[in-house]
Amino acid sequence: MTPPVHDPSEELPQPSAWVMRFAPLLAPGASVLDLACGSGRHVRALAARGHAMHAVDRDAQALEPLRGIAKVLVTDLETGPWPFGTQTFGGVVVTNYLWRPLLPHIVRAVATAGVLIYETFALGNETVGKPRNPDFLLRPGELLDAARPALRVVAYEDGFLRTPKPAYVQRICAVRERMPAQAPVAIAESPPAKYNL
Repeated sequence: MTPPVHDPSEELPQPSAWVMRFAPLLAPGASVLDLACGSGRHVRALAARGHAMHAVDRDAQALEPLRGIAKVLVTDLETGPWPFGTQTFGGVVVTNYLWRPLLPHIVRAVATAGVLIYETFALGNETVGKPRNPDFLLRPGELLDAARPALRVVAYEDGFLRTPKPAYVQRICAVRERMPAQAPVAIAESPPAKYNL
């Protein structure tokens, strides 16, 4: 069988600037879960940075090309149980996807010292494009409420983007900080953790 010829006009979408901005917070070689990863733009970008990738989507055809660079799981996240039990990851990436019952699972899947990078559509998007259904649009502050208090929010935005296409979005980067090994010290004696922005 002749392998398919690569058509340059079918270039993959570029990784999200938000995801790539905070990718340096992921520990070197960390395992990263990309939920509802679609064609795998972030799977490819983060695998190229040396991360052990886990790609999850319900589209088996979209996942097939990722088998060489990621552990692939074909599943419908909206109809079955959370497929990872108590397993945690050094990073969890979610873009352009919202299924509210998964939010607590997503936060719990972030390992100690791990990073959550999440970006999806918010209310208001119904005025500029799809999705329009409020079931798939975040309410004001919803990502903040989902992440806190379990995770420390490093960055959060809720607003309107003009590019790559007009959209209302919310996006967050949050970390699960290590608990101090000793009794807590006064804030004045201990500087806060540093997260390069």
